[in-house]
Amino acid sequence: MTRKEEGPVPNSDDVAEAVAVLSAHAADVDARSRFPAESLAHLRRRGYLGLLVPAEYGGMGAGLTELTALAQRFAGGCLSTAMIWAMHCQQTDLVVRHATPQLRARLLPRIAAGDAYLASVTTESGKGGHLLSAHDALAEADGLALDREAPVVTGGMHADGFLITVRDGPDAAQHEVTLVYADSGDLKIEQIAAWQTMGMRGTHSVGVRLTGKVAPDCVVGERGKFRQVAADSMVPVGHLAWSACWLGAARAVFGQLVRRMTARGQKAGGPDTASPLVQERVARIRLDLELVSAYLGKVTEEVSQIRARGGRLDLPAVQIHLNTLKLAASELTFRAADRMVQLAGLATGYGTASPLPLERTFRDLRSAALNYSNDRLWTANGTLSWADRAVTLL
Repeated sequence: MTRKEEGPVPNSDDVAEAVAVLSAHAADVDARSRFPAESLAHLRRRGYLGLLVPAEYGGMGAGLTELTALAQRFAGGCLSTAMIWAMHCQQTDLVVRHATPQLRARLLPRIAAGDAYLASVTTESGKGGHLLSAHDALAEADGLALDREAPVVTGGMHADGFLITVRDGPDAAQHEVTLVYADSGDLKIEQIAAWQTMGMRGTHSVGVRLTGKVAPDCVVGERGKFRQVAADSMVPVGHLAWSACWLGAARAVFGQLVRRMTARGQKAGGPDTASPLVQERVARIRLDLELVSAYLGKVTEEVSQIRARGGRLDLPAVQIHLNTLKLAASELTFRAADRMVQLAGLATGYGTASPLPLERTFRDLRSAALNYSNDRLWTANGTLSWADRAVTLL
């Protein structure tokens, strides 16, 4: 794959093999609330950790269109694994676009080779997932010293490296946030909280405490100005990748449900596909998925074009579009899953022993509105709308 903003996705047979591996372990990962080690190992071996790494560092050199396409496919196999991978890609994009040349040279070849899975550390007790503030501070001590607690870190005990938000120093204001990279080998990593949740059980998003030191060239972006790299990379890539994952999970199970209904029909007591009520319910599910798919495609195109011309992503209209994508994807895919459960019925839709993973998908997608709370995004979009008086619709 050549290095360009939007190139071809990897070989379709290779992607199908990866989806099959993820799918084979998904039920056990959920049932045992365990990290999907086998699935991530496959993605490492096949080079998918390096999807966004430029070719000059050994990566695939792909862009955002490939990211959202693959996120959908992987989520159709296992949403937990897809989200782990998507958030790793989000961190990789930060390194590619904002790391120092020294850090890029050290880290990007390792990511491309599958040797470095990156986790994100942005949460803190007392502030939740609020991205642009921090309590724990950097200290200058023969390098940059960290002592950072986070209540939720996806894959925190399995990561090879971390991108960590911290206050820029003991005297810095809470909004003066710095992003640093720390290799797991340079840290003491302690688990401080378990991950016991209704859904997304395989992300193993435990609480951790990280202590150690990093070199000055491990700062990603300017010190104290994390807001800039968040607006350029973390927020847009996160919203795009998460939304693609949620859509992919809902889309895959809807396809399974449609195939099952049309194959079985009334032969085994299944829903009557000729019934106007059943047809309307199917149409409403399809509508939700179509709307998310279309909006995801347009926002991906908008962000890619702005990046290609070196433009800014922190403009009010663009921020509204990104927030709207996350809101729409999280709410409409869950609504679609809810409607699928109702349509499939008690045994097939709600039962844990069902041949369709509807019950698991329903539980997993319930987390979407909580993964960076939609409440924040609704109020943010209301405020941003005052600034976009031209009402710049996508």
